Amino acid sequence: MQAVRRLLLSFRFYAVLTLLVVTALLLVACPGGQTPTPPKEEAKPTKAAQQPPPATATKPAEEKEAKDYINAPRERTLIFDIDGGRVADPTNWNPFTPGRRMDQGYHQAVLEPLFILNYQTGEFIPWLGESFEANDTLDVWTLKLRKGVHWSDGVPFTADDVVFTINMLKEHAPELEGSAAMDQWVDRVEKVDDLTVRFYLKKPNPRFQLDYFAVKIWGSTNIVPKHIWEDKDPLTFKFYDPEKGWPVGTGPYKLVSASPTEFIYVRDDNWWGAQTGFKPLPAPEKLIWTWAGPEENRAALMAEGQLDSLMDITLGALLALKQRNPNVITWFDDLPYAWVPDPCSRTFEVNNAIEPWNDPEMRWALNYAIDRDQIVQIAYEGTTLKSRHFFPAYPPLDKLVDKAIEADAWNLDQLWEHNPDKAKQIIESKGYKLNSRGYYEKDGKELSLEITTHEAFIEKQRIAQVIVEQLQAIGINATHRNEAGGTWNENFAFGRFEARVGWQTCGSVNEPWASLDRFNVRWLKPLNERATGNEWRWSGKAAEEYSKLVDEMGSLPLGDPRVEDLFVEAMRLWFKELPVIPVTQAKKIIPFDTTYWTGWPTAENDYIHPPTWWQSTHVIIHNLKPAK
Repeated sequence: MQAVRRLLLSFRFYAVLTLLVVTALLLVACPGGQTPTPPKEEAKPTKAAQQPPPATATKPAEEKEAKDYINAPRERTLIFDIDGGRVADPTNWNPFTPGRRMDQGYHQAVLEPLFILNYQTGEFIPWLGESFEANDTLDVWTLKLRKGVHWSDGVPFTADDVVFTINMLKEHAPELEGSAAMDQWVDRVEKVDDLTVRFYLKKPNPRFQLDYFAVKIWGSTNIVPKHIWEDKDPLTFKFYDPEKGWPVGTGPYKLVSASPTEFIYVRDDNWWGAQTGFKPLPAPEKLIWTWAGPEENRAALMAEGQLDSLMDITLGALLALKQRNPNVITWFDDLPYAWVPDPCSRTFEVNNAIEPWNDPEMRWALNYAIDRDQIVQIAYEGTTLKSRHFFPAYPPLDKLVDKAIEADAWNLDQLWEHNPDKAKQIIESKGYKLNSRGYYEKDGKELSLEITTHEAFIEKQRIAQVIVEQLQAIGINATHRNEAGGTWNENFAFGRFEARVGWQTCGSVNEPWASLDRFNVRWLKPLNERATGNEWRWSGKAAEEYSKLVDEMGSLPLGDPRVEDLFVEAMRLWFKELPVIPVTQAKKIIPFDTTYWTGWPTAENDYIHPPTWWQSTHVIIHNLKPAK
């Protein structure tokens, strides 16, 4: 069965992704208020589509339009599960607040990107932007904007908004989300005319569009309206005022109601895209993003026809759901059901700045204690593969991994070796001895490890539960605790964690630099200071040598043959120290209900990849049609 799954992944999924690196190379070479208090208990499954918003949700001038759609019947209402769980502050719509929430519909329906990378074709989909071209030396990029775009308040979207946003990020780096990267790369940005912006970079960057303006993974650098933001403090501005129609975006929907567990949007029939002929108005008149709590609650909603897209469900729950609702579909009709692999592999992440896990040998002891085959069978019910690297198993990256393994940069058998005795030998060599409770102890302190996971993500929780058992078996008093999403993200940024099951090594899709740079010592911050990269706080001589290799790699054009040698040497250093432990390739089973809406992306209808928590959801919404 495992061989079948491998073949399925190889032939069905990898074939389309081989286009990624080719297309990217061609594009470079030929650039064409008060915070509501969250409820203490989980929300119960409700008939979300039938709940009206508060009476103050819209300003009087919009009242007629809002009434037209706020009471839209179920067959004209589209309901999404909130991927990241409850939203701690539903009044914060500042896209640059560190740890901000965007996947409650904000960047899928209100904020539109400049471009979208289509994983299924490898092409950039022009959206607010028409083209983004680099000069021959890759240090000057010219952005052409689409004509006729306007904000939801009617003010034109122009080059002034782009220039203002980039300068604001640079001026407030690194406090704002995404600002460190803009300050790292952009020397200056200028308006050429109302629809043209020129970026002058500090050094060549062949992946400038791909990494920051193309929704490569999850989201992108969002542009905000200068006419609203120019007199605001971006560090404190929440961009939320229902009476003023805030938040303002260019998308085809407007927010009318927000709470920690439910967000409602109505269609804006004055959307620029329909006026200019870019695209027709999307069919759904009302959108709802809702969080109902545990997996069984959310599955119950879909079984009752009250959820059209569901996140992060287990195989057993899916099979039970499909029995109750035969209209439920997934990316594949049978195993592995999921869109695999997601671009963010799953990793066991320890804090490299705290003892004893600042010792690479102790991190390797953890690795030997982990049985990845058991994790695949128990946590995933056999629906994924174990990882050879922290990269997603995409063809362009697999080729590099193959070369590095062949060059003995690391030994795959050693990485995958489940050897409890070897783990114990390493621990005992550090002076630890088993106590009467069966746990290792040194200087009167028991060897323990608390593993935290995000409260909304079942997949990671199941991995953590298996790892806890495996570490307990070798004498480490491991425990597992869920944290609210906002807390979990903040603790990671400030280094307030011992270990986690996460995915923050992601960034690379068709080239290695983006993920490798996350470990760069350039991003190092002391504990209790916010980090925007290298949140595991890997440091030391090996990390410094690694970072020099990554910096050199970052200056080379995509496809440069020198990248391969630099990658091999960088990985030789990285795997010796093992700052993060690769575990499995990622999967997310994303059920769609076709009772009310058809046109969902599947392996047979693969016009776009299926994650509906990404900003690329704009494409999905525009492709949906009423089922009746």
